[in-house]
Amino acid sequence: LQFVESGGDLVEPGGSLRLSCAASGATLDTWALGWFRQVPGKEREAVSCIGMRGRNTDYQDSVKGRFTISRDNAKGMVYLQMNNLKPEDTAVYYCAAGWRPLLDCALIEAQYTVWGQGTQVIVSS
Repeated sequence: LQFVESGGDLVEPGGSLRLSCAASGATLDTWALGWFRQVPGKEREAVSCIGMRGRNTDYQDSVKGRFTISRDNAKGMVYLQMNNLKPEDTAVYYCAAGWRPLLDCALIEAQYTVWGQGTQVIVSS
């Protein structure tokens, strides 16, 4: 299983972006998917996750109400819709997968074993 992220860009505060992550090499049916982000000099942090069927999601408190994660197993895609972006959302965003044949997901980095290369999001005026 491999991932390629896309959609990162420079956007003004209050703007929106949609990140996409395309999977290849395996189906996503039994994998929890997550989005993480990292700022230089800081540890990577979990942003959001989604269970294998797409019904269960979880979000870091700072993005609740602004970000929405979704997935399309048939297409092998996971998305992160980011609205009302703030300068503190600036980071490299990574999608990741962890084998988890359960309906829920967890914002625990150690549970994710497959990672994309990252896409840069810059929120600045």
